[in-house]
Amino acid sequence: MHDMKRQNAGKKVRNNRRKKKKKPLNLRYLLRRCLRVGVGVFSVVLVVAGGFFLVQLLLASDQFRIDTIRVEGNQRLCEQTLVALSDVQPGMSTFSLDLDLIGRKIAENPWVKDARIQRIFPRQVSIRIVERQPVAIVNLGYLYYLDTHGVVFKLLDGGDSLDYPVITGFDAAQLESGRQKDRLQLLEVVALVRELGSRSQFGLDKISEVHREAGGGLSVYTLEDGVRIRLGSNNYNEKLDRLERIYALLKPKMKMLDYIDLNVDEKVIVRIEQPDRAAKS
Repeated sequence: MHDMKRQNAGKKVRNNRRKKKKKPLNLRYLLRRCLRVGVGVFSVVLVVAGGFFLVQLLLASDQFRIDTIRVEGNQRLCEQTLVALSDVQPGMSTFSLDLDLIGRKIAENPWVKDARIQRIFPRQVSIRIVERQPVAIVNLGYLYYLDTHGVVFKLLDGGDSLDYPVITGFDAAQLESGRQKDRLQLLEVVALVRELGSRSQFGLDKISEVHREAGGGLSVYTLEDGVRIRLGSNNYNEKLDRLERIYALLKPKMKMLDYIDLNVDEKVIVRIEQPDRAAKS
């Protein structure tokens, strides 16, 4: 009896379940959705195709063909040289230019520190450069220019000026290895040359050479008589102030001097050349 009731109860539950009715397919709704998707895709295709043809028209248009190349910032390099380095020619489409590549080509010239290229619509290109400024000549077996940022940047050729102090005591292989110590000492050389360039009593016109000593300090050699003046490192303005206070007294006796040492605080140490050594010279 118990089993029969369970079976009947199960049948009642199954019989009481509501049968799901299948919804009729709404063809009109599906057609509207397909139409919307199709219109959207077609619109995108039209925009892309229109953009492509517009770009082609711009590239082919004579309204955007270069007729003027402006060069700015050049003092040493002539305009024709920079235009030749850029490979930009009149008649080229302004949209076909790779501005970064043009800048890198121009910067390959050792005189160029920085080059910026700009389109000026509709038919111009601007080439603006920053040139390196030499402050000294570094003797590394061959002669190179040193710029205001302590960068050795150009091998001298026959047309380059030699009217700069010569820097000695640096090694070419060590500079090429990029040692930070050498980089900092080249910056010290620039600082010393700048300080000497600001002076009238004992300035750049009074020296012929700046030498890096084995210990790392700097010395200068006078243009007349080749007297070594030891400056060491840093505080060049204070040391040169001390020298200038007595330079007028020392100048007539420079031929007798072996060296002048400014490394001792508040003192100027002068060594007289030995007589036998002076006789040989």
